Amino acid sequence: MKQTRLLDSDHSKELFAYFGLAVYYSQALEQQLANLLMLIKLSQGNVPSEEDFAELYQRKLSSSLGQLVHEIQHYFPFSEEETVQLKKVWKQRNYIVHDYFKERIHETFSPAGRSRMIRELTAFKDQAQALEQKLQGYSKEMYVKLGLDGEKSV
Repeated sequence: MKQTRLLDSDHSKELFAYFGLAVYYSQALEQQLANLLMLIKLSQGNVPSEEDFAELYQRKLSSSLGQLVHEIQHYFPFSEEETVQLKKVWKQRNYIVHDYFKERIHETFSPAGRSRMIRELTAFKDQAQALEQKLQGYSKEMYVKLGLDGEKSV
């Protein structure tokens, strides 16, 4: 009973909120990678019809972050630093989503452990958010280059 109340504490809720933000920004990054890939396809003239475009976009949206990271490296000239950041965020995202609480469960039962976890999740969220914003800037540049800037932005 005490354990259940501990996980309902405000500090525990804060930990879970930061976990949610970390996952949210990793999904936003996935979305931006898919958007950028589609803009690259458009710029190359590789999408012959609206129906084909919609189908390809749905396939990109169902791709994993790792698949998107690998694919975009073939088409977009990221700097070495950006490539390292992408791979780092991808690996951290996988750890957070698949293993974080399994490996760190004991830390959730102490204020110091939860605080450490919150700092880690905040750092990851900040990295993923900054990378997503950088990709959003690249997408906007491509929109302008393709003459799509009068339409809905990414």
